[in-house]
Amino acid sequence: MRFKWVIALTIIVIAILVLGMFSGFFGSNFTLTTTTEKPIVTITYPLDGATVAQLVMISGTASDAKKTTEIISVQVKIGESNWATATGTTRWSIDWTTYDFPNGNYTICARSYDGKDYSEIHSITVKLYNPKSVDSDSHKWAMFIVAANFPQSNESKLGNGGLSLAEDIAAYFIENNQYPTSQMMILFDDGWIRSDNGYGTKQKTLQERTHKYDITYAAATKANVLASLQYLIDASNKYDDSEVFIWIFNHGVGNQNKTFTGGKILERSEIFLWDNTLTDKELGSLLAPLKSKKVTIIIDACYAGGFADRTIASLRTSLLLRSGIAGNGRIVISGTSKFRAGYASTIQGPIFSLLWFEGLSTGKADGYKPGLLDRGVLRQLKFFRDGKVSVEEAFYYARVMLRTDETLQEFRSMQPQINDGYPYRGLLRNWVELIL
Repeated sequence: MRFKWVIALTIIVIAILVLGMFSGFFGSNFTLTTTTEKPIVTITYPLDGATVAQLVMISGTASDAKKTTEIISVQVKIGESNWATATGTTRWSIDWTTYDFPNGNYTICARSYDGKDYSEIHSITVKLYNPKSVDSDSHKWAMFIVAANFPQSNESKLGNGGLSLAEDIAAYFIENNQYPTSQMMILFDDGWIRSDNGYGTKQKTLQERTHKYDITYAAATKANVLASLQYLIDASNKYDDSEVFIWIFNHGVGNQNKTFTGGKILERSEIFLWDNTLTDKELGSLLAPLKSKKVTIIIDACYAGGFADRTIASLRTSLLLRSGIAGNGRIVISGTSKFRAGYASTIQGPIFSLLWFEGLSTGKADGYKPGLLDRGVLRQLKFFRDGKVSVEEAFYYARVMLRTDETLQEFRSMQPQINDGYPYRGLLRNWVELIL
């Protein structure tokens, strides 16, 4: 009997010891869990604390931490606005048009989604500052629009040469013609630089590149073009001495199978933007409120003569198809006639604009005058050569080079056109020339 009590007591002691050892285990709220890894998102531009203005291309990267699924979408939220879907996933971007936003600090948030989970939100704060009046005494604006690699289905992409030429012209204007960097913008493709001279994959956005001048960069989408033109017009209209330069290099719309007319006899000239098209009449309507009396507009694209209200050989476009771009104080130039295709170097840019800029920047165009049917001719008398090169002289220089330079023989068919309304539009030719 006593032996049974000893055994029972021993069992009780062992039980107490066991319960003591595992009391923490039994006293915890233990549940079996599995860990999930959320996707990741990062904002790479702009930097936290940066000051931004005008057009801002917010961009970044996203990835799946598990490396087993793909990122479905990236969403961005600016200030108190709703979440908006960005373009792209692993490399993404979204345009922020700030012209109508009040100045101040804004929080930008981004999140990625893999079809199941959202990432942690990555946020930065930036300062928006759009001056109410220009920060410079120089009332000059320049805008460059390049959609060289659109449409994607077109195998004849034009590379990054147009962007390079736009930056060269912009740098020349800044260094020689007192154009403020804050009043210059370059819109290129979808805002991204791609490898293999534009034919490859996304590398970085225009703003993230190393560039010499603090110019506004953005995508050449129709929304950006419309907003930027409106901003340029509103800003330049505040000053009686304003000067405006607009240069557009894109694919033009035409029918290459109709070699004589390009199919443009009863159709308007039209160019591609990155996500849409723009006709000569649309551009004319957009520019109607522009008051500046020193305006240069160059459209370098196939079948572009309608932008200058010209068909071919300086013949006027019919009244029903006039663009409305030309007017007092404006020089409108097209790199081709309405019936001809254009040519471009994928490295250097469009042929006509290269020649125009060469004549302007080197001084070689000094003394070049209209001649018969605006074909261009070099006047040798000193009376015609004043040591300065006008917009018009650079045009006639380019036309002469296309006609006479043996190395440019294959490009002679383009026939650039000019509609010179500077300083005013009249029945007789204007003898005053526009010096930028």
